[in-house]
Amino acid sequence: MAKPLLVVESPAKVKTLKKYIGNDYTIVASVGHIKDLPTKELGIDIENGFKPMYTNIPGKQKVIASLKKAAKGVTDVYLAPDPDREGEAIAWHIADILEQKGRKFHRVLFNEITKKAVLDAMKSPQALHKNKYEAQQARRMLDRIVGYRISPLLWRKVKGGLSAGRVQSVAVRIICDRERAIQAFEPEEYWSITAHVSEGSSPPFPSKLVRKNGEKCIIPNEAASNAILSDLANEKFIVQEVSKKTTKRNPLPPFTTSKLQQESIRKLRFSAKKTMLLAQQLYEGVDLGPGEPEGLITYMRTDSTRISGEAAQEAMKMIKERFGEAYALEQPRFFKNSKKAQDAHEAIRPTSVYNSPEKVEPFLSKDQFALYTLIWKRFVASQMKEALINNVSVSIKAGSYLFTASGSTIKFPGFMTLYISVDDEGEGNDEKQKPVLPELAEGMVLALDRLEPKQHFTLPPPRFSEASLVKELEENGIGRPSTYAAILSTIREKGYVDLIKGYFHPSELGFIVNDLLVQCFPKVFDVDFTAKMEDDLDRIEAAAIDYFEILNLFYEPFSKEVDSAAECMLSIRGVGFQTDLICPQCNNRLHIKIGKNGHYLGCIGYPDCTYTRNYIRDEKGRITPVEPSKSEMTDKLCNKCEKPMVLKSGKYGDFLACSGYPDCKNTLSINSNSGNGKTIGIKCPKVNCTGDIVEKKSKRGNVFYGCSRYPDCTFASWDKPVLKKCPNCGADFLVEKTTKKKGTYRSCISENCGYQETD
Repeated sequence: MAKPLLVVESPAKVKTLKKYIGNDYTIVASVGHIKDLPTKELGIDIENGFKPMYTNIPGKQKVIASLKKAAKGVTDVYLAPDPDREGEAIAWHIADILEQKGRKFHRVLFNEITKKAVLDAMKSPQALHKNKYEAQQARRMLDRIVGYRISPLLWRKVKGGLSAGRVQSVAVRIICDRERAIQAFEPEEYWSITAHVSEGSSPPFPSKLVRKNGEKCIIPNEAASNAILSDLANEKFIVQEVSKKTTKRNPLPPFTTSKLQQESIRKLRFSAKKTMLLAQQLYEGVDLGPGEPEGLITYMRTDSTRISGEAAQEAMKMIKERFGEAYALEQPRFFKNSKKAQDAHEAIRPTSVYNSPEKVEPFLSKDQFALYTLIWKRFVASQMKEALINNVSVSIKAGSYLFTASGSTIKFPGFMTLYISVDDEGEGNDEKQKPVLPELAEGMVLALDRLEPKQHFTLPPPRFSEASLVKELEENGIGRPSTYAAILSTIREKGYVDLIKGYFHPSELGFIVNDLLVQCFPKVFDVDFTAKMEDDLDRIEAAAIDYFEILNLFYEPFSKEVDSAAECMLSIRGVGFQTDLICPQCNNRLHIKIGKNGHYLGCIGYPDCTYTRNYIRDEKGRITPVEPSKSEMTDKLCNKCEKPMVLKSGKYGDFLACSGYPDCKNTLSINSNSGNGKTIGIKCPKVNCTGDIVEKKSKRGNVFYGCSRYPDCTFASWDKPVLKKCPNCGADFLVEKTTKKKGTYRSCISENCGYQETD
């Protein structure tokens, strides 16, 4: 009789699970989804109750064939994709292709990949969760309907290749709205006055002016500041009140998905996408020695801070052993979830606190180790005693003015011995302690060292970083733990936003598409409406509403909006957005339009007036036409025909072109020494080739590396060359790669060498 079949989602899990149950089960992987809606049509029979028309994903034929082969003669099939909605959909689709008379399907949920958790889950399989599957199915169909009905409008009205997404477009709207708030912001001047005072031989400490005659002191300008300085010139600084108290500071809860992404972005400078990739590797299993794979963390897609009592007890025991009784709690500390939490899984924590970072470091990549350390410390700290902080507040009177100063010292560090965190609003545990104040008493006269007036201006709202955007999405109920990383990646890949120095800036294309969508679909791309839709998906999973009802309520008004938009949506290809600028040739209005080379300013009088210009926006959002630069002869010679090169401007900025055009069509980046592209300082490895390796872009905008002498030399690589000799074969350079299994590493491309390094 054939052994029962266990199907998981990832091949990485197979190796780990074989260690625990390999002799009793045949274990295979589906390698993610095997079915989806078709790519070239809507794939939803709307008239027949929104029936999805799933097809096998192209390229998955071999996987499906191997699943059927492994299931031959098997009575019991255990389906163990990831324990979330996407995993549930994968499980249902596997059951669909393997369905056979007399065959039984069991759903297994691995919330962590450890021997105990795996064996317990296999002993208590569940039925397939229909409502969870339908919630995923409803999300997929909503996204497909929005994308397939609106994207063609953008192709006709703006340009080809664009897309609209039910959630991604709301994220772009949030970024555009913030940018416009920044552009509209007008700073206001205000001043502060700090008195640096001292007691006896102690060094001066700062105190801030806060009140005058018992009322809040507002200093609007320099004249007001100078008047106060004049008042204070002959005043004595006398300690009016000293307040001392000891406060408790509690640790933060273990990570949810969004909090892990936020902290990883801030502390490790990892993107949300990279964070989730590394977390998936830690969850699926890492080799801790020959034949010893083990999952190091619990499931990484969760909105819950809940932890098991067993995990808390283990942490308390380890804390006593490692830090001492003074740092250990008498009872485990548990945290309340937010009202919006689904609480389907535990918080993200180590599967065992005895797998300390120093113990597992030899078996992890540098990035895996950094993320695991973050998770381990946060969880262990959550079960340590609170820190005790001695705070001192001092009120200092100077005539009718009141200054305040505060200081603090750590009485007992508690959990802060291990973990300190600060979020974007300063919430959490501030690493920067307040200054230590000298011993002061009421009535004491302090010596004035100096008065420090300082001019300030109010600041605009900040742009979103990846961390703060994830937080904004979570707080507004946009998306769910499994979608945050995908949202952030998609809006950048589509070219709607740019991440500049760690902050999101809407691109001109992002502004244009956002304005059109909000104008024609104010409800669909409204933050509150999108949040309500997420709640409706949760209600489907909880069996509180039928998924057909949700789709039907959405589709009817949406379809009418699409039909209306087809007629009334402004064409950026034709009419374009009106601006306040006047055409210098015919006095008509200039409009923002989009052509084959991108956005530009064009006269509304076209074709009678053909005036066009590129343009830029300043920090206030004002549009300024850019006059075309004239061709300028340079002393650089063309490396193909040796004629002088000419400096020109194009879609992607300035470049060099051969003056022999059209006989010679050679062009160079102005950052390049040779060839068409940006040089990286490495010679082409091809024998007898004198070219350089240059950074280029494919037609789809993907970066690759090729020889500057193309087409004479066809060397090309998707992996980035790094100027470091191979210690094995002496090759001039290595290439840098990133894979899910190994993370980032370098390798030699020389045939039969095979050298690799992770640092």
